[in-house]
Amino acid sequence: MLQNIRDNSQGWIAKTIIGLIVVLMALTGVDAIITGTGNSQNAAAVNGEKISQNELNQAVEMQRRQLLQQLGKDFDPAMLDERMLRDASLKGLIERSLLLQGAKDSKFAFSQAALDQVIVQTPEFQVEGRFNADRFDQVIRQLGYTRMQFRQMLEQEMLIGQLRAGLSGSGFVTDEEVAAFARLEKQTRDFATRTIKADTGAVKVSDDDVKAYYDAQQAQFMSPEQVVIEYVELKKDAFFSQVSVTDEEMKAAYESEIANLAEQRDAAHILIEVGGDVSDEQAKAKIEDIQKRLQKGEDFAALAKEFSQDPGSASDGGDLGYAGKGVYDPAFEDALYALKKDEVSAPVRTEFGWHLIKLLGVQAPEVPTFASMKAKLETDLKAQRVEQRFVEATKQLEDAAFESSDLAQPAQELGLKVQTSEPFGRQGGQGIASNRQVLQAAFSQEVMEDGSNSGAIELDPNTLVVIRVKEHRKPQQLELDQVADSIRAQLTKTRASEAAKAAGEQLVSELRDGKAKPEGAEWQVVEAATRNQDGVDPAVLQALFRMPKPSGEKSEFSGIALANGDYAVIRLKGVSEPEQALSDEEKAMYRRFLASRSGQEDFAAYRKQLESKADIERF
Repeated sequence: MLQNIRDNSQGWIAKTIIGLIVVLMALTGVDAIITGTGNSQNAAAVNGEKISQNELNQAVEMQRRQLLQQLGKDFDPAMLDERMLRDASLKGLIERSLLLQGAKDSKFAFSQAALDQVIVQTPEFQVEGRFNADRFDQVIRQLGYTRMQFRQMLEQEMLIGQLRAGLSGSGFVTDEEVAAFARLEKQTRDFATRTIKADTGAVKVSDDDVKAYYDAQQAQFMSPEQVVIEYVELKKDAFFSQVSVTDEEMKAAYESEIANLAEQRDAAHILIEVGGDVSDEQAKAKIEDIQKRLQKGEDFAALAKEFSQDPGSASDGGDLGYAGKGVYDPAFEDALYALKKDEVSAPVRTEFGWHLIKLLGVQAPEVPTFASMKAKLETDLKAQRVEQRFVEATKQLEDAAFESSDLAQPAQELGLKVQTSEPFGRQGGQGIASNRQVLQAAFSQEVMEDGSNSGAIELDPNTLVVIRVKEHRKPQQLELDQVADSIRAQLTKTRASEAAKAAGEQLVSELRDGKAKPEGAEWQVVEAATRNQDGVDPAVLQALFRMPKPSGEKSEFSGIALANGDYAVIRLKGVSEPEQALSDEEKAMYRRFLASRSGQEDFAAYRKQLESKADIERF
């Protein structure tokens, strides 16, 4: 099935699609991504298999987009560390290569028919709930993968998913482990805390202290390197007012649009695969036996669930959903379009094996009127012309910027305005200064030091800019009076925290020796606290549940420095474990959790084993 999707045309696919499919199929969660096209430069080799620089660059960009999406629109992209992104991406690609090799060595496989079903059932490739080949083409063409690359990538993700599921699903735990974990998880603790405040008001920091710190740490007190840039901005939306379309052009587009409408057919099938130990004759004989049972009145869906070897549709009674022409294998499609509703075909041979095909339903296309589509047609035609104008203007801007020593000439040629940014450093700033590519260009040798105009930089799909550095402000030593207040505040906070910690540790020592009493209004008592107790600082809870059980009537004491500089002294008075037996539901819950954790640990150990035995070169 989907033979033409395997064999024809080119385009691209986003990691978001792969992520969607991986989640849909409960597969890997492995983050590295892509098998790139040829690149003579390599980033690494794993047991002789090369990872190209192109693959690494794409993986870095993919990870950047994921992080920005997770961190939200208010996050400053300039805060992302490029080297860390690159190292993490390369590590992910190496790990992915190792897992693929491990899956192949373990003889995991995923059939082409199953891949077809994943593609057909993926919402990103559907229109109104049905697979649409044009939509599939549009998505991958916009985002950059050939159809064959997409299928290869999807197959690899499925193989890694099978490997992960096989190892993770093999974890098991004993009844004793479940009971022991439950006792710890349900354990409660009676305790009290006393907080020693970090009193900044009691700390005196002299001018000499401030100066001494300044003298010792002068490298900390440099003004940031900054630039001020000039830039011209080319916006695609500005061209919409410059283009128009005629009614004749819209009518021609309408005729072309409705000519592409085709009926959709809902097919179901029963597949007997050929290959391995099953010969063509054996598979054909099996499908003919099923055909005879159908002719005797047995239910098609029930037989599909029992016998079909297409994992993507068998559980649904063989139902493949609605699809138009050009989706299935030609022989499959010819047989399907020769059927009437509820008819079943004779046995059909494709590259996957032998099929029986049933036509479940036909949906004739609804042809919209010209009037109902006129607004959309006008917008689409204008958008096409605007896109062409935008491409031409981009080329004109790049050429003019390259030939000019400033931005005045490019701005004049294209009717643009030269704008000036606020000063910003290498970590970025507001507006245009938050764009990573702008930052890279602004601080590049060509632009910052040589004084050249940058190339065209894409801020978003509808906006391009060309920049030049107007002013370069090099780092300078800040004077003491500029930083004295911040030094004083820092020293005050540090010394107050140190004093609170010293007092707290002294109190813990006295409590352990019996020289102090854990009583009084300063102590806050909490009884039967759980590991997730509301209203208690998580750091205190973590320290509390790490303390040993008290011996007899004697309490245990400990302390911990808090994030705000205070120090918490902890008295553990008692530990209680659950007396009630676990219910079957609780046992099952704990067993699933522990088995999952054990499986994850096994999978992590397997990854480490692969890495330890592998020949990995980083270039």
